[in-house]
Amino acid sequence: MRVFLCEKPSQGKDIARVLGAGQRGNGCYSGAGVVVTWCIGHLVEAVPPEGYGEQYKRWAIEQLPILPERWRVEPKAATAAQFKVVQQLVAKAGELVIATDADREGEMIAREIIELCGYRGPIQRLWLSALNDASIRKALGALKPSAETLPLYFSALARSRADWLIGMNLSRLFTLLGRQAGYSGVLSVGRVQTPTLKLVVDRDREIARFVCVPFWAIEVALSHAGQPFVASWTPPQGSTDDAGRCLQQPVAQQAAERLRTAGSAQVLSVETERVREGPPLPFDLGTLQEVCSKQLGLDVQETLDIAQALYETHKATTYPRSDSGYLPESMLAEVPTVLDSLVKTDPSLRPLIERLDRQLRSRAWNDGKVSAHHGIIPTLEPANLSAMSEKELAVYRLIRAHYLAQFLPHHEFDRTMAQFSCGGQSLAAVGKQIAVTGWREVLATPGPDDADGEDAQRSQVLPALHAGLSCPVGKVDLKALKTLPPKPYTQGELIKAMKTVAKFVTDPRLKQKLRDTTGIGTEATRANIINGLIGRGYLVKKGRAVRASDAAFTLIDAVPSAIADPGTTAVWEQALDMIEAGQMALDTFIEKQSVWVGQLVQQYRGATLSLKLPPAPACPQCGTPMQQRTGKSGAFWSCSRYPDCKGTLPIESPTGRRSAPRKRRAASKAS
Repeated sequence: MRVFLCEKPSQGKDIARVLGAGQRGNGCYSGAGVVVTWCIGHLVEAVPPEGYGEQYKRWAIEQLPILPERWRVEPKAATAAQFKVVQQLVAKAGELVIATDADREGEMIAREIIELCGYRGPIQRLWLSALNDASIRKALGALKPSAETLPLYFSALARSRADWLIGMNLSRLFTLLGRQAGYSGVLSVGRVQTPTLKLVVDRDREIARFVCVPFWAIEVALSHAGQPFVASWTPPQGSTDDAGRCLQQPVAQQAAERLRTAGSAQVLSVETERVREGPPLPFDLGTLQEVCSKQLGLDVQETLDIAQALYETHKATTYPRSDSGYLPESMLAEVPTVLDSLVKTDPSLRPLIERLDRQLRSRAWNDGKVSAHHGIIPTLEPANLSAMSEKELAVYRLIRAHYLAQFLPHHEFDRTMAQFSCGGQSLAAVGKQIAVTGWREVLATPGPDDADGEDAQRSQVLPALHAGLSCPVGKVDLKALKTLPPKPYTQGELIKAMKTVAKFVTDPRLKQKLRDTTGIGTEATRANIINGLIGRGYLVKKGRAVRASDAAFTLIDAVPSAIADPGTTAVWEQALDMIEAGQMALDTFIEKQSVWVGQLVQQYRGATLSLKLPPAPACPQCGTPMQQRTGKSGAFWSCSRYPDCKGTLPIESPTGRRSAPRKRRAASKAS
């Protein structure tokens, strides 16, 4: 019997339909010689420390480090029934086909079960990039040998075990040290979550330390041949900061007076260049999350859920957890089918699609830059737009537009720079004249690759100017401005920062090493990391922004810099990539992690943490001083007389921001 092991029921149903396995059973579908069954995400999980010994139920520094000699997993209680179904079917299998998601975690979900069930028969791998029927049939005709994807499992296993070693040991270590310093909450430490948190803490501290600096700017209204335009004053050297802003008010005021009395400005030079911009790539998941956060106001997890629904439920787009926006050159042959399907999906697109150049080959088509996955694009078969929610439709249209953009010409415009002399002062005007709309016909708003960022003044159309021309002066506007602090991270911007973490690394050798990596976390895990930090009360959502709570500052101040350093985690991510490529052994990586964790425990075992704890308020019910605790909803104040008194308060940051959700549950006893 041939058993297909899928990741989730919906996936199993799609594959079973194509295989002709139409008989529904308990946790499976079956047909002639074929059974399709599924996991429900991870059916098994790593055993916690107490599973390795009763003594670990009580947290104690002298027990650390906890280093399992033989790693163990166990079925999850919530999905134990489905695990039993899978176990029984695997025991009867003559051949097994892994059909979980085509990534590290998908490989691990299947292989952990196979290992736990003791299966030793032949294994093949179904590698799916889309769940529409045509894509499933194509993948079924090109099954991969088991050995080809086995390194993915070792890489995922290395990630899982490293997370366990760091999370279990260092969370216990610093929570216990925190208690000695008077902090009663849990200091949760994670291999990826802690450096991610440090990015937000550092940004919030930068905002808090920021001192506004006043500066002055002048805008001058000019005209020629009846066409108005705006020029900006260029301050003289010695009056500006590094960004060219005038810091001396008397200099600006004197310049404004001279400009007002000058009457006209003389053109000194005019230079025009033709700028050609290629279309942005199809989306990878991180870029999709970033753009959806910016343009649609979606949380990163919400974007992932929608992209997953477009892939699984609607069969409208390809596999979403991709780390590459490039497309394999072999998919050029599918372009006519995809475009025809888009017209069938949305007939209003016909006029546009008929004008596309189907032979156009953008930079997106590049085998050398395709990873295990390609960019997220529409599938080969028509989709039902009426079945999509408003948000799903918005995300689908973004994905579709980025694909259609590949078959439109470059966006071209003429950028003109004009220099003027006026009353002894220097002025400059920038103009932009669009020559070819090109791909911006389908992507009207700036895309993630659009670094031009031109504001309204820089996008103005200048009249026909030439050197020696005199332009009358209209209004002279002297503006008193202030430098602005950095903006708080949005979730989308935090995803981008995790991807481009090399720019936060100061060590030049490490910076160069990390320049071409994918930063910290993976496309599949970054949303979960951010959600986990929000759930633990370390990050607080404030509108579209995320801010660090008091507990976050406490944690980052408590842990060693190496734990919170994004560079350290990015190096580990490189090691995981090396394991995936067969260049490093799993055991070698885990041994290094174990030694490092042991050294940290030894270093800090007798240390005293110096924590900046927020002042404890009085309990609103009994007046007793409160203690900070961490519950399911995050950090909060709890009466120190709990459980006799169950008074609670939300934690407010020094800026008045809440550091945890408003609704609090009764304080729970710390482990």
